[in-house]
Amino acid sequence: MLLKDKKIGILIESDFYEPEIWYYKFRFAEEGLEVHFLSRLWGLKSIVFKGHEYHLPFECNETFEDMDDKTLRSYSAIIVPAGYVSDRLRYTEDIHRLSPAAEFLKRAFAQKEIIKGIICHGMWLIAPCPELIRGRRVVVHNNLLGDIKNMGAIYVDEDVVVDEDLVTARTGGHCHIFAKRIIELISSRVKP
Repeated sequence: MLLKDKKIGILIESDFYEPEIWYYKFRFAEEGLEVHFLSRLWGLKSIVFKGHEYHLPFECNETFEDMDDKTLRSYSAIIVPAGYVSDRLRYTEDIHRLSPAAEFLKRAFAQKEIIKGIICHGMWLIAPCPELIRGRRVVVHNNLLGDIKNMGAIYVDEDVVVDEDLVTARTGGHCHIFAKRIIELISSRVKP
């Protein structure tokens, strides 16, 4: 398999869009990618999150908290999914500091070799650090159009938009073409 030994990290929290998350779990693995679901575990060994539509459980036992730079660089892509995952992950106890998830995403954006994928309402996690997408071509859910314009991004009316190492998609219902573009980008970076 071409992508064997490549890793992809997908952020997860409650109110995730179940069809999207299940699609990623199996589709990326089909390509040989190691799929890691990452969240803020609040010092626990694992947390069971509930989906938005059907309240299906999803257990997460991996965290981005305290991930060192070497481990972060071992990922080929980091994805912020649809649903309310990003809204829950942008919570911070100290309003003068970014949430751990926003800090993690800033670190991922600093690594050009890591593909960043943001779909639908996932852009909410970028709101506290708009400099990450300022001047970049993106698409978001129609409800977030004003948000990204206020962040200084360039809206493109397409279902999936690629701007170098950033892949964005309109809705969770577009996860299949979003995942396809991410797989293509990772594949293009693999030396035969």
